[in-house]
Amino acid sequence: MGKNSGLFPHTSVFLMHCWVAFLSPTASLANLADELSLLAMKAHITSDSKDVLATNWSTTTSYCNWFGVSCDAARQRVIALDLSNMDLEGTIAPQVGNLSFLVTLDLSNNSFHASIPNEIAKCRELRQLYLFNNRLTGSIPQAIGNLSKLEQLYLGGNQLTGEIPREISHLLSLKILSFRSNNLTASIPSAIFNISSLQYIGLTYNSLSGTLPMDMCYSLPKLRGLYLSGNQLSGKIPTSLGKCGRLEEISLSFNEFMGSIPRGIGSLSVLEVLYLGSNNLEGEIPQTLFNLSSLRNFELGSNNLGGILPADMCYSLPRLQVINLSQNQLKGEIPPSLSNCGELQVLGLSINEFIGRIPSGIGNLSGIEKIYLGGNNLMGSIPSSFGNLSALKTLYLAKNKIQGNIPKELGHLSELQYLSLASNILTGYVPEAIFNISNLQFIVLADNHLSGNLPSSIGTSLPQLEELLIGGNYLSGIIPASISNITKLTRLDLSYNLLTGFVPKDLGNLRSLQHLGFGNNQLSGEYSTSELGFLTSLSNCKFLRNLWIQDNPLKGTLPNSLGNLSLSLQSINASACQFKGVIPAGIGNLTNLIELGLGDNDLTGMIPTTLGQLKKLQRLYIAGNRIHGSVPNGIGHLANLVYLFLSSNQLSGLVPSSLWSLNRLLVVNLSSNFLTGDLPVEVGSMKTITKLDLSQNQFSGHIPSTMGQLGGLVELSLSKNRLQGPIPREFGNLLSLESLDLSWNNLSGAIPRSLEALVSLKYLNVSFNKLEGEIPDKGPFANFTTESFISNARLCGAPRFQIIECEKDASGQSRNATSFLLKCILIPVVAAMVFVAFVVLIRRRRSKSKAPAQVNSFHLGKLRRISHQELIYATNYFGEDNMIGTGSLGMVHRGVLSDGSIVAVKIISSCSILNFKALVLEYMPNGSLEKWLYSHNYCLNLVQRLNIMIDVASALEYLHHDFSVNPVVHCDLKPNNVLLDEEMVARLGDFGISKLLTETESMEQTRTLGTIGYMAPVLACETEYGSEGIVSTRGDVYSYGIMMMETFARKKPTDEMFGGEVTLRSWVESLAGRVMEVVDGNLVRREDQHFGIKESCLRSIMALALECTTESPRDRIDMKEVVVRLKKIRIKLLVI
Repeated sequence: MGKNSGLFPHTSVFLMHCWVAFLSPTASLANLADELSLLAMKAHITSDSKDVLATNWSTTTSYCNWFGVSCDAARQRVIALDLSNMDLEGTIAPQVGNLSFLVTLDLSNNSFHASIPNEIAKCRELRQLYLFNNRLTGSIPQAIGNLSKLEQLYLGGNQLTGEIPREISHLLSLKILSFRSNNLTASIPSAIFNISSLQYIGLTYNSLSGTLPMDMCYSLPKLRGLYLSGNQLSGKIPTSLGKCGRLEEISLSFNEFMGSIPRGIGSLSVLEVLYLGSNNLEGEIPQTLFNLSSLRNFELGSNNLGGILPADMCYSLPRLQVINLSQNQLKGEIPPSLSNCGELQVLGLSINEFIGRIPSGIGNLSGIEKIYLGGNNLMGSIPSSFGNLSALKTLYLAKNKIQGNIPKELGHLSELQYLSLASNILTGYVPEAIFNISNLQFIVLADNHLSGNLPSSIGTSLPQLEELLIGGNYLSGIIPASISNITKLTRLDLSYNLLTGFVPKDLGNLRSLQHLGFGNNQLSGEYSTSELGFLTSLSNCKFLRNLWIQDNPLKGTLPNSLGNLSLSLQSINASACQFKGVIPAGIGNLTNLIELGLGDNDLTGMIPTTLGQLKKLQRLYIAGNRIHGSVPNGIGHLANLVYLFLSSNQLSGLVPSSLWSLNRLLVVNLSSNFLTGDLPVEVGSMKTITKLDLSQNQFSGHIPSTMGQLGGLVELSLSKNRLQGPIPREFGNLLSLESLDLSWNNLSGAIPRSLEALVSLKYLNVSFNKLEGEIPDKGPFANFTTESFISNARLCGAPRFQIIECEKDASGQSRNATSFLLKCILIPVVAAMVFVAFVVLIRRRRSKSKAPAQVNSFHLGKLRRISHQELIYATNYFGEDNMIGTGSLGMVHRGVLSDGSIVAVKIISSCSILNFKALVLEYMPNGSLEKWLYSHNYCLNLVQRLNIMIDVASALEYLHHDFSVNPVVHCDLKPNNVLLDEEMVARLGDFGISKLLTETESMEQTRTLGTIGYMAPVLACETEYGSEGIVSTRGDVYSYGIMMMETFARKKPTDEMFGGEVTLRSWVESLAGRVMEVVDGNLVRREDQHFGIKESCLRSIMALALECTTESPRDRIDMKEVVVRLKKIRIKLLVI
């Protein structure tokens, strides 16, 4: 029955009063009072869905016969009222206080609301008061403390607020006190712990605070249950708990208790349940707790407990059913004696620091249902005896160092529902029997070294499966089409594997799917059509939130149906999929999208204006395509945007002014486009920005001074634009700035001394501008070198910058400098300038978060005359002791000049004074790449090798494309010509010096150029360098590819294993799918964290090296592309 205001009208009470006048003279007024009280209660009930009171509580029968009413036989007075579980709604009538003989009142499990009437305290005979599980509000009446005979008080499961009344402590007969699951606050009145009759105290899940009295158990001799979990109690657990000798259950979890666990708890001989989890307890677990033979539940998880578990811990715990010690700092091995806890059902030891093997004896616990051992440092293999655990429902072994195969015996666990073996070092195939466990709901095997195929029948035997997570392995083959039959799947992730073939087109059958990820595989779209059918079918998945398909050669075009995907969709990552065509306008329909990644494809057309409809978008990544047109105005209205990457496209025109006012942006990268116009003053409105890259565009005008208001800016690059005017002095306010690149513009004026205040600045590049005046020399400028300032003709500075010193007579300085330059030897000067320009390029292209170190050895920024005699003394007469190498054009000696500078002297003529020519270069203290690869005393990690190859590629890119109209060809790329400075930044030596000599001085080129093993093959119709000596940049690309293979495989192309038709290149190509058999064994180990990502990066590196070394020169990529792709690989490595 629903609410009916006319069902029990208040006028009925009035009629009852009238009816009293006609009662028989023998009727007791007291009995009438009871009846009237009951009728008043009936009148306060607004809903009686079971119609019990409406039909049963009638004045035509004695109230003692009414449902739920009990009377004493002698006086016919109401002594009990039980309306529990009646689905009643309404309020508790204050007339209940007129039931003066009431002993028991039970209104539990209904929907009574409003407050508890104070009149209830008039029921002085009351012993049991049950009002739990209603919707009562307000505070607990203080008057309840007057119910002196009360033994049981249950007010739990309501919405009561305020403090626990102190008057409760007056209830000296109270045995059970239960106020659980309310909103009670403040501390527990200490006087309550003086009620000696109390047997159970239940105050769980409130907001009680304060501490417990340390002597609380001295006055509670009968206490059997203490339930205080889910509050905000703090301080130490009272040591007196051991005095409550009858305690059977202690529940103090989910509080803020600190300190150690009292040893006295171990003396509670009848204790069955101990819950102390989710506190801040520390120290070791008292040994006495492991002697509590009656203990059934032992839960201490989520604390800071340390020490080791006793080896014999289960010998004295025969009744133990649940042990949870997870999320602590326990060490040592898992005791084999666990097999003696014969009744164990739950074993929780996860997220600790356990080592050693998993005891095989656990496989004898026939009744165990849940095993949690994940998040430790366990090694060895999974015991095959686990296959005997016929009752097992959960097996969690993730995040350990477990090796070997997955035992096929696990396929016998027919009751298994949750299997997680992720983040281990498991190898071999996944036993097919596991995919036949029909009760499985979760299979989590991600981040291992598993191989093999997914069974074709996977979709026929897993009807309950909700999550299948197997990413980060070596699975190969296809995604079985039957996977679309697992209709309960909510999460499917197969990312970072070696899967090939087509993506099943019927994935849309997975109507419950929330997460789909198969990124970083080798999956392709359907050959029969350029449309991607699986994307269209996913429009049936109305709960889909994440779609991650990146780094697959899917090809094809994005279908218009992309806009029909789930409105729940929050994240799309479809980067690096070789997509062509345009971005569908319908994508604007996905209004809940938070992340959109379509970068590194071959998309064309314009950015759809409908992107402006994605008001929740936080991350937009469309970089690395061929998108043209302007940046839509709508992007400037995406108020939640945090990351914006539109770089490396063909965008043009003005940037919408509204974009500069987005106040949540952290990173903006618009570099490498054709954007124009002035930078507006509104750019200073991006108060949260940390990284801003506008480089390689066509921005013009002055740099707005308002940029100085971007106090959180860490990286700023405006290089390669058409900016002019001064560097704003307001840049001195950018105190968080670590990297500033203003190079290759038309900036003029002096470098502001305000920049000396930028104490965090590690990288500065203002080269190739028109700056003038003195270089500041304080603050971060103490760490900068000439490389930061080159090609600014009118700059001068302190001697340590090794450039022309500033003089008061600027014109005299100019005349002196010109005179000095005319006296220099032409060839070393030109070569030196090329070398310095190259160094700048390397430093500029290196990750800008890393500051270029100041090299304390020789720099060529300040030119001075160095005589033949000084070089003789510096190198000890060019003695063999000082010779550090030989190149294709001469010997190299180490020398110490008269001012203490350490230099490298490369002789390019004879050592006699007649026609003596030499290059005096910066000394590279870390030697060559050759030394670091093949000396036992040196070692390069994966990131270091990748950085070196990026440095070399950047150098070649400069020589081939940027140095001059005519490219400079190196002709002899090999590890011995790659030199490393003190920061391990690579410098390319021996580059095309013959190009710098006059015709009469040039080296004869009919001899072989290059080094055997690194030279490109000679093709009659192509321009190569080889035995014919014809030079080409494509030959350098080939040599670079060979050197890249050598760097990561640590095998020379002239190794004895290569000969005949077997070359370094053919060997790498033959093992392309097994890159770990190619690379240096010390580089990456299978047990390494994030091994899957590292291996994927190595596969990409070796694939790139093979593209550099194709037989036909016209098929080789150029160095610009090499640099871009290597930097993308580095980003993947640096984010793990």
